[in-house]
Amino acid sequence: MIIRNERGSIRISQDVIAGIVSECANNCFGIRGMAYTNRTDGLVHLLRRDAWRKGVRVTMTETGVDIELHIIVRHGINIAATANSIISEIRYKVEKLADVAVGTVTICVDGIMTD
Repeated sequence: MIIRNERGSIRISQDVIAGIVSECANNCFGIRGMAYTNRTDGLVHLLRRDAWRKGVRVTMTETGVDIELHIIVRHGINIAATANSIISEIRYKVEKLADVAVGTVTICVDGIMTD
């Protein structure tokens, strides 16, 4: 994504957006971590902190970005309320930090874990 202004242009990679999104999601209450589904065996894996970006898919569009997020939540939380909180946080942080419009944010809950 390239942002142009009167002083020049800024190029923001999908990896930067994915980093912002994964940090936002993991700071929200009720999230156990990011998930990654292995295509060969079909199993869902809880990602280590250094690999959180694998749980985020960022698609650049003409008007901004669309985000798909795969998470694992804690047992006993309200999943809908947690997902709405994550969506609001992601929209706010990405638009504030990267100055990029956020289109759709899709939350995929791939698992539930106990502490």
